[in-house]
Amino acid sequence: MLDELKELWRFRELLISMVQRDLRIRYKNSAIGFLWSFINPLITTAVMTVVFGGLLNRGVNNFSAYILAAYLPFMFFQMSILDSAQSVLVALPIVKKIYFPREILPLAAVISNFIHLMLGFVVFFLYLLQAYLRDPQSIPFQATTIYLPVLLLISFMISAGMSLIVSALNTFFEDVKYMVGILLYLMFFLCPVMYFMEEVAASNYVHQNPWIFKLYNLNPIASLSTAYRQCLLAPPNPGIPVSGGRIHTPLPIHWGWIAYDAVVGVVLLVVGYALFNRLKWKFVERP
Repeated sequence: MLDELKELWRFRELLISMVQRDLRIRYKNSAIGFLWSFINPLITTAVMTVVFGGLLNRGVNNFSAYILAAYLPFMFFQMSILDSAQSVLVALPIVKKIYFPREILPLAAVISNFIHLMLGFVVFFLYLLQAYLRDPQSIPFQATTIYLPVLLLISFMISAGMSLIVSALNTFFEDVKYMVGILLYLMFFLCPVMYFMEEVAASNYVHQNPWIFKLYNLNPIASLSTAYRQCLLAPPNPGIPVSGGRIHTPLPIHWGWIAYDAVVGVVLLVVGYALFNRLKWKFVERP
């Protein structure tokens, strides 16, 4: 694996060029171009805020900020895998003619989506700034924001590892991309994006079956979604409404789950890279 990493580093300029190409062609014929990176999550957040924050009366101030903090990293994970799934197949004619480290293809998709994630967080912090200017007595920026790079690194490792696995397998079995699409759709509802982790912990079902909560958090994207909220935003005041009109005290940052997510990220990245390098020499045999 060390030799493959050295080879990847030797072709780093090609990787940079492919990332630049992905960024250019994504909105090539679009009138507003990169602005779609901002508009898409903002519109989705606005709809979820109206439905869950307004119509369902969640009673949480700045509910849209809590949605956006969790939705941006989830969207990065989702788009990285979906874009990388077809990356090798699309470039197969070139792969059969020219040598270069094949892992550049899915990694370029992940890195370009990571840049879009950074742009999304620019919008997020601008949103917090306007909230502060509107109400200077409530300071939206938290000292725990310094942990954001750690969460971003974990998200990148998980997304890159999964992207390498999916892109390699989908090259031989195109059913993989359809299965992954369904799983990602279901995962959106299994992650606390539209709701809070506290609501899961306070549900009657979890009270009757405590192991469900631990099983729920074994999904690293679920626990990461909550970690982003806890690091970037203050706990909702006075708390989070749950069933029965009760108010649940916000959960503190759980460093044990974050450490678990980091381990999962490292394992996925190593396993994904090893699997991809094992299969990449067979790409040219695909008809």
